[in-house]
Amino acid sequence: MARSLSLVGAMPEPEEARPRFAIAGKGFRPFFLLAAVFAALIVPIWLFIVGGALAPGTYLDAWSWHAHEMIFGYAVAVIAGFLLTAVGNWTQRETVVGTPLLLLAGLWLLGRVVMAVAAMLPRGVPALVDLAFLPLLGVVLARPLVATRNRRNFVMLAVVAALFAANLAMHLTALGVLPHGTGRRAYLVAIDVIVFLILAIAGRIMPMFTRNATGVSTIVSSAKLDRATLLSAAGLVAVDLVWPETTPASIVALAVGLLAAARAARWGAMHTARHPLLWILFVGYAWIPVGLLLRALPLVGLPVWSSLSLHALTAGSIGCMTLGMMARVALGHSGRPLVPSPAMTWSFAAMALAGITRVLVPLVAMPWYLTTLSITGALWTLAFLIYVVVYAPVLTLPRIDGKPG
Repeated sequence: MARSLSLVGAMPEPEEARPRFAIAGKGFRPFFLLAAVFAALIVPIWLFIVGGALAPGTYLDAWSWHAHEMIFGYAVAVIAGFLLTAVGNWTQRETVVGTPLLLLAGLWLLGRVVMAVAAMLPRGVPALVDLAFLPLLGVVLARPLVATRNRRNFVMLAVVAALFAANLAMHLTALGVLPHGTGRRAYLVAIDVIVFLILAIAGRIMPMFTRNATGVSTIVSSAKLDRATLLSAAGLVAVDLVWPETTPASIVALAVGLLAAARAARWGAMHTARHPLLWILFVGYAWIPVGLLLRALPLVGLPVWSSLSLHALTAGSIGCMTLGMMARVALGHSGRPLVPSPAMTWSFAAMALAGITRVLVPLVAMPWYLTTLSITGALWTLAFLIYVVVYAPVLTLPRIDGKPG
């Protein structure tokens, strides 16, 4: 059963082709570790900036820097680790391992460094360095996909390209090439793109994972609802690109939220209470309809601060889904049983509470907003510190079954 629940299976590899260091054996290894460490550091730094203890740089304003690094720093690192591993399985051809993989991870890390000290560097240097990562990732992913004519997954290349375009728009705004306000539109579209990716991957894996783990045969997915959800999510990307934060955008968001909820109705969420690796994914998925419905509430005269719907999708959905997938993929591809440690169950609980604190508490008690920021930040940081402690050996040591990867 452990093999059937693994997201990506290991491929045969000649002994002499194996990387010298285990951390370079698969894309998830360096990128998940870097993403978790970065996530545990970046939120406390942000709270120090909000509290006035640290001064933000001048390249991006404080809020744009926070959005940029959470999206193009943290989230993109997790996406890179996931896709580098998954594409190898989908095509039965390796993406990148060994020294090239470590160099690719180093480029992502260099991007984080230059964004931290962007105001101290010559004009254009932060943009050039930070923008280099996603095109290179796209090339690495495209080679096996194109070579095997794996057209079903060409959409992943479109996701990487869309994220690059959004990142480019943020840098061009910072450099004064694009009008003020374009940067905000860019990161809102980037979040839409990540939500689209979550919806696409969730439809493939969550019913299967739940059915295999629980043995409940009535867990099924609807191909029609899956297609409608993804088409509407792609439409939301387009609408937010042209008419962001408008009534048409709210209407499309409402449609996506309702479809996302409807397609998951028969995925067996009620059977996951005893399976932390499952329920954390369902919690993360549930935040998508919640966040999109919060966007739509002004349509019926209930104004909701846009930050709450935004963080339902980010701190709620992206936070829970990425943490859950990083935990699951690392276990499956290190030859371990798909059973999280008690510490990781607490990590999942902390992340779930972080979303609730960040979104639902201010929704009913706005005067507590600044307090909830600190509580959310502490819970988020705790969740990733636990992940780093528990998974650093898993990510840096060879598979326990002796297989490559």
